[in-house]
Amino acid sequence: MEENKENAELDNKNLDEETLFVVSQTFKALGDPTRIRILHLLFQKEHSVNGIAENLHLRQSTVSHQLRFLKNLRLVKYRREGTTLYYSHDDEHVMNMLKQTIEHACHN
Repeated sequence: MEENKENAELDNKNLDEETLFVVSQTFKALGDPTRIRILHLLFQKEHSVNGIAENLHLRQSTVSHQLRFLKNLRLVKYRREGTTLYYSHDDEHVMNMLKQTIEHACHN
């Protein structure tokens, strides 16, 4: 019942320019294979920039650039421990959408 109420609220909501921009940027984020790999890794557990780079065989500068993009969209967050930043996912809605899309792609 709560889900129906939320759907009705979404149906009645006009898509303003800011909402359209955020939605399109979110799909842009999910349209990049490197960002998908980073988000998929962060869905499993938090990692430092170096940890992400090592796990995904990417350059640290590439990871930092992609994390900045994802952080600006509030798809990832970080916590500081000493001089190291640890990143994790920050949006269950997007992570669920990504998980379902991966499952869809793997479904035969």
